[in-house]
Amino acid sequence: MGMNTPRTWLITGASGGLGSAMTLCALRAGDRVAACARDPESLGWLSGLAAEFGQAHVLPLHLDVTVPDQISAAVAKAIETFGRIDVLVNNAGQGLAGSVEETPERSARDVFEVNFFGPMTLIRAVLPHMRAQRDGRIVNISAIAGICNDMGFGYYGASKFALEGASEALASEVRPLGIRVILVEPGPFRTPFIGHSVRRVEERLEDYRGTTGKFAQMLTQIDGRQKGDPAKAARAVLEAVNAQDPPSRLVLGRYAIDKVRKKLASLGSTLDAWERLGADTDLDAAR
Repeated sequence: MGMNTPRTWLITGASGGLGSAMTLCALRAGDRVAACARDPESLGWLSGLAAEFGQAHVLPLHLDVTVPDQISAAVAKAIETFGRIDVLVNNAGQGLAGSVEETPERSARDVFEVNFFGPMTLIRAVLPHMRAQRDGRIVNISAIAGICNDMGFGYYGASKFALEGASEALASEVRPLGIRVILVEPGPFRTPFIGHSVRRVEERLEDYRGTTGKFAQMLTQIDGRQKGDPAKAARAVLEAVNAQDPPSRLVLGRYAIDKVRKKLASLGSTLDAWERLGADTDLDAAR
């Protein structure tokens, strides 16, 4: 698709935060958006955008990413309305705060359903259309916890690690078909995510009060005070999507960039320190 041709976006979790910021940013760029949310009533704000940008540019869709039938219906409706999907943004997400030991298995599985299995199902639903077009962008919204996880975010970060691992393989698989995959890794942004979408474990263990307990308190304290600007993040995503050679990873915010650099330095230092022991595990050349 030519750079001056309007793109069609399908964005999940478009009811607020980064999802609504990306929806507005894409519309202002002259693109069309199928904006999806689990609660259809939360998309009422789109009526004003439809009046501003035209009904032909905005399509509100009911989509719970954990329900495969809703995924199929949303993709079909977007293609029926716009004729194609050029950009898929897997933005819908769920947080989970608590130590690994404290977290019930059902809660851990639920966060994987939203953050990993839902996006993978949606990708599989959209890929046949992108393959036919020989063009497309898949934007998976990860998190800094998907690279540098924190205590108290064990299963949330693990779900994002899984999304990152699958995205790396996917990127290699679809690149020859004209499709590019972009992992977006935001730090703390001033969105409703912490207050609205981060669940806390109900039963706390005393032994974790000074570690994961403090992390949970920190989340509450920074809510509404995050330094990240969702509008600027949306513009960065748009620029990456429009790039002829988009980045495989887009780290957003100085906090996240600093954490990634420290993680890379730590990995390099550990590899150097233990390289001899690891390298010596290969079969001897004589064999």
